[in-house]
Order: sequence, then C-alpha cells, then structure tokens
Amino acid sequence: MNQDQAHQLRQLSNSLAQHKKMSRVVTVASGKGGVGKSNFILSFALSLMELGQKVVVIDLDIGMANLDILMGTTPKYHLLDMILERKSIWSVLERGPQGLEYIAGGSGLKELLQLREEERHYFFRELEKLHGYADLILIDTGAGLTVESQQCHLAADEVILLTTPEPTAMADAYSVVKILHSQKPTISFQLVVNRVSRQKEGIEAGSKFKFAVQRFLNKEITIFGAIPDDAAVMQAVLKQVPFYLAYPRAQASLTLKRLAQRFINGAEAVPAEDGGMKGFLRTISRMFTS
Repeated sequence: MNQDQAHQLRQLSNSLAQHKKMSRVVTVASGKGGVGKSNFILSFALSLMELGQKVVVIDLDIGMANLDILMGTTPKYHLLDMILERKSIWSVLERGPQGLEYIAGGSGLKELLQLREEERHYFFRELEKLHGYADLILIDTGAGLTVESQQCHLAADEVILLTTPEPTAMADAYSVVKILHSQKPTISFQLVVNRVSRQKEGIEAGSKFKFAVQRFLNKEITIFGAIPDDAAVMQAVLKQVPFYLAYPRAQASLTLKRLAQRFINGAEAVPAEDGGMKGFLRTISRMFTS
C-alpha cells in the first residue's frame, strides 16, 4: 500500500467522526509586499497547531510562492501538478516542520483560469475533500489585490489583514478594505500590525486605521493585535526555519501564541450552507463561469 492510498484510508476511517466539522477558511491579505505575511502565516499556523487545531496552509501567492523556502522544504508536487497529472489532493498535501500540512504554490489562480472545464471540475472536486479535514485552512494569496485574489478574500469566512505602521503600508491596507468592502459589505477583517517598535505604536496605528475605516467606509473591523519588530524573525529566515520554532521565546513568537489563543476563543461558528471549504469553492467557481 503506497502513502497516497494509506492517507485516503485514514481519511475514510475518520469521516464519520469528522463529518460535523466545518473547516474555517481564512485568507491572509496585505496591501503591499514586504510586510512579513508569509512569515506570519507559517508561525501563526504552527501556534494554532500547538493549541490542538488541525491546520492546512495553501500557497496561492501568484508567481511569488515561497512558503516552502521559508520552511526549508522541497515539495514533491505543486497545486498545478494535481490538476494536470490528475493526482489526488492527498498526494500534493506536503508536510513541513512539526507536521504542518501545506499545498505548495508554484502557480496561482491566474494559471487556473486558463484550465479547461474538466480540469477545473477536477480541481474543485479535490479541494472539496479538505472540507471537514482541517479545523482551519489558511490561504496565502500574495500581496495587493489581483482579480483572482479578490475572489479568494470575498469567498473566505474571514480575512486577516496584515500591515506595518509605515504610512504607505497603512494606505495600501486601507485600499484593500475599501475595495473588498465595496463588493461585500459583510466581509470580516482582523487587523494585525506587524513590526512595531513598541506595543504602544501598534495600538496607535491600529486605532487610527480602525477610526478611518469607520469614518470613511462606515465599516467595523477588529484590531487583532500587534507583533513586535523582532530580529529573531530575520535570523529564522536565514536558517529557513519558521521563527516560532527557531526562537520560541522571542517576543514575536510569544505574541503569536497569544494571538492564536485569541483567535480560537473568538472564532464564530461557520455557516453550514455558505461557509467553510464548500462555500469558498462555490464562490470561487463563479469566477470561472463569469
């Protein structure tokens, strides 16, 4: 029995116990590159796993997929391989540090838009198998807003918006909220201010951002937290190890631990019909037919 068959059997044997689980789909957005989004995603996922959550990370950063590099891993297959070579989702589901399960990018939704109809159907059927498999599915769509990444954020149960205190990063993050809010007024944002010199700076930046969104967009967002500018993060990048594992006592790691606990405690139930992986794919599929 090969590894793929064994994984499928394990999934089948757990299906009765998992059929009530709703996999929460969360995208991580940023207005611009260079704010530390990929590092955040990996260490956030690991901190959630430490709290007992089953997490799957999907890298859809078009043209700039790099989660595997940050983990020092070499994926055997990428997302497009699953479609073109008709591999199962379990074949392309890789394992990184601490058993973190992820699907490597290498291509993104832009390439998927060019697929034939039967290939797209296969893609959706395989991704739907993740429904109920994990507690949380984290999706990295890349920096800024492309047509494709907009659809991902609009389809997700929740969006974590990552920025830094710099005015340009804050302005770009505001543009993300403005555009997505105009298309889906009910969209939910959790704001994370990264690389703050001190906690007070993060609180001030988050409060100003929240006030601007309330005043000009009449939109409520949640200030999720602020992460300190920590030299340990760059040291971990050079080692190709997520900073949460390389330096667990660093201030950035301790902050992620608190954010993960806050995220779990504040999580709302995923709507059975419109949410979760099935709801995400239903919304994304409209992009292919529009």
